[in-house]
Amino acid sequence: MTTASLREKPVRDLARMAKQHGVPGWHSMRKDQLIRALVRRAKSGLVLGGIPGASGPGVPASRPRRNPASVAVAAPTDPEVVRRIAEARERLARAKNLATRPEAGRANRPARDRMVLMVRGPYWMHAFWEITPRSISRAQAALGQEWHSARPVLRVLRIETASQASPAARVIREIEVHGGVKNWFIDVREPMRCKVEIGYLTSSGRFHGLARSNAVATPPASQSDTLDVHWGEILGDCDRIYAMSGGFSPENNSTELQELFEERLRRPMVTSPRSTGPDDGDSEPTFRTDFQLDVDAEMVVYGVTQPDARVTLQGEPVRVQSDGTFRVRVDMPNKRQVLPIIATASDGGRRQMIVMAVERNTKSLEPHGRDALDLS
Repeated sequence: MTTASLREKPVRDLARMAKQHGVPGWHSMRKDQLIRALVRRAKSGLVLGGIPGASGPGVPASRPRRNPASVAVAAPTDPEVVRRIAEARERLARAKNLATRPEAGRANRPARDRMVLMVRGPYWMHAFWEITPRSISRAQAALGQEWHSARPVLRVLRIETASQASPAARVIREIEVHGGVKNWFIDVREPMRCKVEIGYLTSSGRFHGLARSNAVATPPASQSDTLDVHWGEILGDCDRIYAMSGGFSPENNSTELQELFEERLRRPMVTSPRSTGPDDGDSEPTFRTDFQLDVDAEMVVYGVTQPDARVTLQGEPVRVQSDGTFRVRVDMPNKRQVLPIIATASDGGRRQMIVMAVERNTKSLEPHGRDALDLS
């Protein structure tokens, strides 16, 4: 390091160099003082070539620093280590690959990406999807280097407006999923109108969508007392699930929901109920006498009390669960009825009674029909 080489540098660079190499009192020194202090440091051997542009006798040349990313890592040679690394890579690839096999019932339909959202009750939704391998390849190409950090996720989008033409939706949940599956149950915390989409989310927050579902509206908790958690239960309750998932809604323009139910049930689904209003034609309607419709109703009464209490409804005992809750189905005949519910403490010293008055009023309207030719 020479005095001449340091005089070519501005004061701010000299001050930075002095601070970097621990020169005491550098912040109050003038340029000449900084130069003399740096030269003394160099001659004392405390500066080991760390000053940019410094050279001269007694100062070793700076050694080039090696970039850690450029350091070559020797490949493992142990066969067991190689096998475990290959298995780990295979597991990661399977977990990321969302490609699925098509349903057996759609042999005559071309494979394509589709996603269906079904309402299984007030607390659960059921998402079903099919993704082709071609879409996974397109996603990998579109994400580029970000593909390595991408995670497969389900996004729940809450629909804020009722307009079907331009609905506004915002993401309220992101659920990480994995490959090898095509069904996912989503817990619902409150009644809402929503849809879901599946795709890949990168570490930078970029989302590449693969498929989006139909829109559904989850019912309030008071409108359902059953919880369906298996695919097989759809067969026994298909019409209710299809209706809650928007199958009969005039706003539903998704064909995936109807296709999936037809594949599972092996029968066609009625896309919308027929109108029961008067005929617009001039001819008199032809009534069909062999068409029958019977309707009945029942009610679910539920509540909570002490776990060791005894509960009766209209004098009949009701089973109380370990947490104090109880639930019972009650017939609703076409009349008014009074239902006393009585809870008695286990020692018999305390008793509480609640009386419910309910009324059912069912009316049968005049039948309306059309000729068989008009219905075909």
